[in-house]
Parts: sequence; C-alpha cells; structure tokens
Amino acid sequence: MDDQIRTILIIIVSVSIFGLLLFVYVKNYIKRKIDFLLNEEKNKKSK
Repeated sequence: MDDQIRTILIIIVSVSIFGLLLFVYVKNYIKRKIDFLLNEEKNKKSK
C-alpha cells in the first residue's frame, strides 16, 4: 500500500511541476508578444 501512495504522490508532484513550468513559459511568451505588438502599434502611430 505504501508503494502505491508513494508512486501516486511522485506522479502528482511531477505533473504539478511540469504544469507550473509550462504556465510560466507560456505567460512570458504571451507577455513578450503583447509588448512587441504594442511597440509596433506605437511606431505606426508616430510615423
């Protein structure tokens, strides 16, 4: 019984860490994309 619980906890922790890393990566990617588009739009208006 202890081995099953240990295995389940390892899977849950691994999936949680992977999900957190993926979330941070996607968040930073979207932030960079939005900043790029805003700067591009600002440059079009100033011309």
